[in-house]
Amino acid sequence: MSGHIRITPSILNADFGHLDQEIAKIAPVSDFIHLDVMDNVFVPNFTFDFSSAAKIIAASPIPIDAHLMVANVDSIAIDYAVAGAASVTIHAEATSDISSTLKGIKSHGARAALAVKPGTAIDQYSEFLDDVDMFLIMTVEPGFGGQKFMESMMEKVRITRKIIGSRPIWLQVDGGISLETIEIAVTAGADTFVAGSAVFNAEDPARMVNALRERAISSKLAP
Repeated sequence: MSGHIRITPSILNADFGHLDQEIAKIAPVSDFIHLDVMDNVFVPNFTFDFSSAAKIIAASPIPIDAHLMVANVDSIAIDYAVAGAASVTIHAEATSDISSTLKGIKSHGARAALAVKPGTAIDQYSEFLDDVDMFLIMTVEPGFGGQKFMESMMEKVRITRKIIGSRPIWLQVDGGISLETIEIAVTAGADTFVAGSAVFNAEDPARMVNALRERAISSKLAP
């Protein structure tokens, strides 16, 4: 996989009744599987409890990028790292001790990521640069798949890219990523992309993952 562009399909729009088959379709061409964990408290939707999520993590043929959209995330985030998630993302709005939780995730071998909702400014979180492996800028309101990409969030992506500077921190965007919007996000500075409905609503999900990667790489190389 490309070391500069990462495609992480979200299974939020997959067929949960045949999840192993859905994951198998895109695993050979994807960098991670993006696992959206929602508790119907922090966001108005429910997807997986920890037990169900842990089974998905254990069975996945490729690394899991666990995106925790849950209240009181400090108490559960480290459990996802222990369960084997390769990356664990916590929301700044849901944690009471960002630094401690990020460090706890990393202490168990997972990458630690910090996400912010559309209405949350990123500037105030620059102090966590030494603790974070990835920033996630939400380009939709978290909670449901299939929402329209919020191009207004690209200024936040550009700000985050400047904050990151030359550090090896990934910059992920999540929400409304398609063949059209991935170009916009790459130009703004993102390098890691969550795509849900664009992938699993496609006739050939694997081909769509490849197409998204190719579009992103060509956009990144464009003068």
